Parts: sequence; structure tokens; C-alpha cells
Amino acid sequence: MRALRVLLILVVILGGLFVAADRVAVGLAEDKAAEKIRASQGLDRTPTVAIKGFPFLTQVAGRSLQEVDADLGGIEARAQGRALRIDQLSAHFFDVGLTSDYTSIESAASATGNARITYADLTKAAGGGVKISFGGQKNGRGQVKISPKIPVLSSLDVTGSISIVGGDTVRLRADGLPGMCRALPGCEAKVRAQTDHDWKLDQLPGNLKLDKVVTMTEGLSISASGKNVKLPG
Repeated sequence: MRALRVLLILVVILGGLFVAADRVAVGLAEDKAAEKIRASQGLDRTPTVAIKGFPFLTQVAGRSLQEVDADLGGIEARAQGRALRIDQLSAHFFDVGLTSDYTSIESAASATGNARITYADLTKAAGGGVKISFGGQKNGRGQVKISPKIPVLSSLDVTGSISIVGGDTVRLRADGLPGMCRALPGCEAKVRAQTDHDWKLDQLPGNLKLDKVVTMTEGLSISASGKNVKLPG
């Protein structure tokens, strides 16, 4: 009985040491991955990276991690000469493969991402004194209100829709213009120059493709996904 007790104590001690070593290793790997993502994506701060699954060391031995989550904060995409800020950007990578030397993440079998764009950032990106805000619901779908700044018109508000085009572009279009504008020569072109925009977001981690945009009271909620995603190494 005494020998069995000693054996059990040794097993507990060794198990504790293994867990401690495993947690230290995963912490170092997360820090290294975060720094590489920051450098490759040109981020203004180091993202938070979490490697899921236990034990980590056996995953490394198999050169495959179950899941890697990254909270990147915000990035800026340039389009039409202006920057559009993307907030609360997070990405989740599944079945992540490691390079042959075990030092870098190589690719993921699949990935998903989420982000938010505020109306304040949309307004800033539109420029020219244009204001973009929530425009309520129509037929169960959120709309935006666009308030262009046209000298010949004292006040003009139009509703618009936001969609995803080509997997990498957020498109804003005015749904229609009031009759008074269409009656004025050149008015519609001037208004649409302020209301209609395309913002290409080609800086998402792993070249994720945009899937869906939802217009909400506090801003735009964007989702993205990808298969066989290449990751910054």
C-alpha cells in the first residue's frame, strides 16, 4: 500500500509538472504568433492570440492545432483615397497546421471572422461633409440614412443599403433620390458622388472573404470566412 501511495504521489507531481510546462509553452507560442500577426498585418498594437485545446505539446508534436483565436482590435482599409476603420476584428482558425520546423503557423483548414464598422467611421470615410447614420428597418432589413451636403439643397436625407460585393468590398448605395433632385440638372450625379461608395477590405487576416453585413442601430456587423486559409508565418 505504501508503494502504491508513493507511485500515486509521483504521478500527481509529474502530471502537475507536465501541465505547468504545457501552459508555459502555449503562452510563449501565443506571444510569438501575436507578434508575427502584428508585423504581417501592419497593426498598431499587438493582437491577443489564444491557442485552444489541451494538451498543447501533443498538438505541436502532431503539427496540428485544434483552434487558434485572434483578437486584432482595429485595422484601416484605404479606398477612394480615404481610410475606413474596421473595429473589433476577431478571427478564429480551425485545424491549424504548423511548418515542418514547428516554429510557425502555416495554414488553417477553415476560418471565420467578425468585425464592426461604426457610423462615425463610415461618415469619416465618406468625407465631403456627408453624414451616415442608422435609417431604421424596412421589410425586416436595416437601412442607413445618408445626409449629403449639396449647396443648392438646404436639407436632403436619403435612405441607403449596404451590401457585400465580390467577397472583399462593402458597398453603400442610395436606394433612390427625391423628385426635386432628379428635376435639377446635374443634381443626381452630385448627390450620388457623396452617397454611393465602395470600400475594398483586402487586409483581413488570412485573406478571409466577406460573407455578410448586417445594418444595426450601433453600426455594421460584418462576418467573413475561408477554407484552406494561409496564415502569416
